[in-house]
Amino acid sequence: MPKSELIAALAPEISAIRRDFHRNPELLFDVQRTAGIVADKLKAWGVDEVVTGIGRTGVVGVIKGKNQNSGKVIGLRADMDALPIHEETNLEHRSTVPGKMHACGHDGHTAMLLGAAKYLAETRDFDGTAIVIFQPAEEGGAGGKEMCKDGLMERFGVQEIYGLHNMPGLPVGKFAIRKGPMMAAADRFLIKIEGRGGHAAKPNETNDPLIASCHLVTALQTIVSRNADPLESLVVSVTQIKAGDTFNVIPQHVEIKGTVRTLSPEMRDLAEKRFREIVAGFALSFNLLCDLAYDRGYPVTFNHAGQTDFVTSAAKNVFGKDAIDTEIPPTMGSEDFSYMLEERPGAYIFMGNGDSAGLHHPAYEFDDKAIPVGVTYWASLVEIAMPQRAG
Repeated sequence: MPKSELIAALAPEISAIRRDFHRNPELLFDVQRTAGIVADKLKAWGVDEVVTGIGRTGVVGVIKGKNQNSGKVIGLRADMDALPIHEETNLEHRSTVPGKMHACGHDGHTAMLLGAAKYLAETRDFDGTAIVIFQPAEEGGAGGKEMCKDGLMERFGVQEIYGLHNMPGLPVGKFAIRKGPMMAAADRFLIKIEGRGGHAAKPNETNDPLIASCHLVTALQTIVSRNADPLESLVVSVTQIKAGDTFNVIPQHVEIKGTVRTLSPEMRDLAEKRFREIVAGFALSFNLLCDLAYDRGYPVTFNHAGQTDFVTSAAKNVFGKDAIDTEIPPTMGSEDFSYMLEERPGAYIFMGNGDSAGLHHPAYEFDDKAIPVGVTYWASLVEIAMPQRAG
């Protein structure tokens, strides 16, 4: 059981680090300042090995327990990057970088794992090795995939992997998890349509790609309403239509962008197949040129059964039997921790952030009261998974 008095003593320092990260947000892989601070702190706190440049700008720390008899190695992962959002708060520690802010709480995630690293490096009350992983580019850059491609799991001998994310609306001190699909796969599409533009007063002399696009957007929704099993989860979202420059010209070109989100490989395959068929059919029926780029993005974030049972038991043991909801429905948001869960068994959990603005909102703020909760959670996973035996 983690020593609560030590973690409470750490909280002001970790909160100050978190607020510094919040003032200085960085995007995607361009997290050199954040990664530099992380590496410097780990070295100063006596972490056994600190490696930078994993997955371009990721940082990994190796912390060995008092004994190595178990041979067990578990990984704990936090994300470091911010979002291209202009902050709309009056906080003293609000973002100093126009157009960038930590609107998803990755400043808190990084700070909490740093706090756990300091605690574990001081106490080392476990038998095995803890790998603390600080990842860049979760927000669309697939930094988790890049770290895996750089040999993260093999190089550090990771056997199991764990991640967490704060959850607005869930009280601080509470957790939520489920076995199996936790978050959706997210694929992107870009459709470029070329017709024949012309004067808005003479539409008969054009081949209007815009009106065809309107029909296409409607038709794409039939993938959900007429092709998918209604008991399965599928979301097709058209989020951008770009066409034309003025009111009296029928455009020559149209671009349509959006996402497709699913919770199973079968539904993912079906959605892509029907998407391609519908676009091809519209090109033919409207006599237009249609170019489709359909890119598979983050896979399903899939929690392994054994590891989900373990973190559920750990949370109940440390925070109380009512602290964790194991029946939370999956969310159609996505998360690149999914790549790490494809490499190793593990689990991803939501941790309460209280009554804050929602994720990716310009008024969002990570609740510092959650810091000792997160540090305790990480430390408990290590100490419970790799217990130090008497003698």
